[in-house]
Amino acid sequence: MMSLRKYRDRIITGPIIRTSLWLGLPLMIVQLVQISYNIADAFWLSKYSDVAMAVPRQAWPPFMFFSALSIALSSANLALISQYIGAKDFNTASKIASKYFTVSLTLGLLLGITYIILRPMIFTYIIKTPIEIRDEVIAYAGVIAFDVTASYIVLAYSTILQSVGDTRRPAIVNGLTSLTNIVLDPILILGLGPFPRLGVVGAAVATVSSRVLGAIALFLVIERIYPGLRVRFTRDIGFDWIIANLKIGLPILVLVIANSIAKMAQLRLVNIFGVAVATAYSIGFIVMDLADASLRGFSRASAIMVGQSIGAGLKDRARRVALKTSMFIFITTAIGATMVYLLRDQLICIFTQDPTIWAEARRFLEIFVWTLPFFGIFINAMFIGRGSGHTLPPTVIGIIRLWGCWVGIGYLLALYMNYGPSGIWIGMALSNIFAGATSLAWLKYGKWIQPIIYSSDRERLKMSKY
Repeated sequence: MMSLRKYRDRIITGPIIRTSLWLGLPLMIVQLVQISYNIADAFWLSKYSDVAMAVPRQAWPPFMFFSALSIALSSANLALISQYIGAKDFNTASKIASKYFTVSLTLGLLLGITYIILRPMIFTYIIKTPIEIRDEVIAYAGVIAFDVTASYIVLAYSTILQSVGDTRRPAIVNGLTSLTNIVLDPILILGLGPFPRLGVVGAAVATVSSRVLGAIALFLVIERIYPGLRVRFTRDIGFDWIIANLKIGLPILVLVIANSIAKMAQLRLVNIFGVAVATAYSIGFIVMDLADASLRGFSRASAIMVGQSIGAGLKDRARRVALKTSMFIFITTAIGATMVYLLRDQLICIFTQDPTIWAEARRFLEIFVWTLPFFGIFINAMFIGRGSGHTLPPTVIGIIRLWGCWVGIGYLLALYMNYGPSGIWIGMALSNIFAGATSLAWLKYGKWIQPIIYSSDRERLKMSKY
């Protein structure tokens, strides 16, 4: 219990930016290490075939669709566990963690099986993957479906530890498993030593293998370092816990499902212009993935600080955390975007020498990269909504961002106004500006600082029956 109190006191009293860096840098690093295996996939697949690196990007939106429940559960239980720890109710926090893990594992198994069964229909009729890579995409997805189950387990363990304020141990574990993935990539993709040349399937096998190792390691961390958490399988899920998860997580679930469907619709639009544009899209998204990984790592720290501050009754501090971290993210992301723009040609040349693919990837970055600071504010607001338990406004902003700009404006400009692929990139850029501006207004003036947990002794006793 002393370690829980130590983290809690530092989070709710320390200097905002310094504390957010203390919490966020390990998360940011692990997110970057995790995303580095996607970059490694792209690099080694580009050595396997000129267009093979487009395969994982085709499979990603359906993967996110089947992972939506995991993200919603993580958001809800991050808010619940962190706020109960902020209120020093460690027993209830432990019970909620057990319910969360049990449900995550069950759903992960069911949804992984569902992805395996439905993948031929998804890539043939819904996304309409270019015929040149369709068989490889279906084979890749057949293996990566096992990662759906593994990712539900890993995210549950990571969320429980992060709710306590321990961001370093899950960061180390996830970082090491990502490095394992990076090492396995060339061995399995290109067939080094005694291993056969598996191509895109090898990339999927490397991902699944490393994720399973991460799940085992995180289990051992919780068991040995935080035995007071007592994360166990339980049949006593409880109606109250379900209602709390629906209240907090349902907007997130809607957002992630809407996002994944919107990205499938956008990917279908990209695929209309052929496999070269689909490959350029994958190269451009490497920069997007790097920004997204960095922002999500740092913003998760904002969520933890906000959740524990609200749980401790420090509403003014929660608001200051939101605004200060958003401005910090905007400035640092702007610096990163400038560096990417200056080095855009060198970055693209790492993955392709094809002049058609190169030119389209360059156009993508020139249009899109300058709007990443606004995207940073949106990501921070989204996680602050999760930490506070007030997830509906960021959900609405996110849905408008994707369906209004990515899909709506993208289809309008690309097909009906004959801008071609550039219309897709413009729609994505406009989406970031809209989402960042509206999110900042919500952080400054919204009512998200109201707590979601029960404060009276009687109501707390009721919650402890979970």
